[in-house]
Amino acid sequence: MEEYHNWQCYGNSHRFSFCQYPFIISIAAKKVIIQRDSEQQMISIARQSLVDKVSRRQKPDMNMLFLNVKVRRTHLVSDSLDELARKRADLKKKLKVTFVGEAGLDMGGLTKEWFLLLIRQIFHPDYGMFTYHKDSHCHWFSSFKCDNYSEFRLVGALMGLAVYNSITLDIRFPPCCYKKLLSPPIVPCDHNALVGICDVTLDDLIQIMPELAHGLSELLSYEGNVEEDFYSTFQVFQEEFGVIKSYNLKPNGDKIPVTNQNRKEYVQLYVDFLLNKSIYKQFAAFYYGFHSVCASYALLLLRPEEVEILVCGSPELDMSALQRSTQYEGYQKTDLTIRYFWDVVLGFSLDLQKKLLHFATGSDRVPVGGMADLNFKISKSETSTNWLPVAHTCFNQLCLPPYKNKKELKQKLIIGISNAEGFGLE
Repeated sequence: MEEYHNWQCYGNSHRFSFCQYPFIISIAAKKVIIQRDSEQQMISIARQSLVDKVSRRQKPDMNMLFLNVKVRRTHLVSDSLDELARKRADLKKKLKVTFVGEAGLDMGGLTKEWFLLLIRQIFHPDYGMFTYHKDSHCHWFSSFKCDNYSEFRLVGALMGLAVYNSITLDIRFPPCCYKKLLSPPIVPCDHNALVGICDVTLDDLIQIMPELAHGLSELLSYEGNVEEDFYSTFQVFQEEFGVIKSYNLKPNGDKIPVTNQNRKEYVQLYVDFLLNKSIYKQFAAFYYGFHSVCASYALLLLRPEEVEILVCGSPELDMSALQRSTQYEGYQKTDLTIRYFWDVVLGFSLDLQKKLLHFATGSDRVPVGGMADLNFKISKSETSTNWLPVAHTCFNQLCLPPYKNKKELKQKLIIGISNAEGFGLE
């Protein structure tokens, strides 16, 4: 952190800093820098709120130190977007979530669940903001024109909030998205400057629309007469709400045939249209939303693939690594119940292992530092073995009754992890 602060203070001077060569710094170290930077911003904003309140001779209260989001489960998306839009000035405060009508207190667990459920709904095809491409198993921005792009800004802010509050999200964006998000990594002062535009190639397109990318690649390697055999022009067609619309890739593109000589230009313009121009307003709103929360010089240290890891964590579950790093309270790792537990968990399908992780930690993603970073704990629950396991997702803690045999443990554990939405107090 001292190295990072020195780099911030001395900027482009000739003073040496490792931050000038970010490829030297590990992703785990960069995560620490971003976390500490976020914490310092949170403290600074909260302190300023307190000073403002006192200077106006008003009584301060604890709620003013947080970004308090209150939502109904039945209106999750609309309530969340309304809250974030109304409380834009508070986005850099520590996030606290309340589900209306539920007794759960947010020490981190409710926040994780809120992100998980909200992302699941916003990215649903019926919502219309993002298109899911089955071939590549990823989402991309819908190119449909609309009157208001504020919802894309709010989704960007949501993703920024996740990074800012150290929450991993189950978002399936292609690597190209993170490259665009860092173009540029610091929001330009000139409001007319283009943002979210980066150099794109067929390699980027293949990660989103592999079939189309393959077709364009075939065009580039075609040995016959392109103009006569393909009969294409510098024009693309897209379906929007059941209507086919045409767009020129360059001025008078509908009158310019694609030939053997200009096909490289055609492919480049086509890819640029799909990944930059056709979604510019959507992505620009998303970009500004993300950076409205996550604005930090620390982003200058990151490569696009590192931003993806910070946002999404790792989908690779290594339950043996989790077993090695688990802490115990009231149990020893050699106790029969614990041995039964790991025998069952290591034999689970990937789907059940993800459900267990979600049940105990509030997320089925693995953080940047791997399973050891979860600080997972199993505590002995001094209750009847008729009870199901209980989790404290704020502390990544699983409370396990001392079940007498493996069959009973497996049955109770599966029931618990398969019915794990909502928060209540005993």
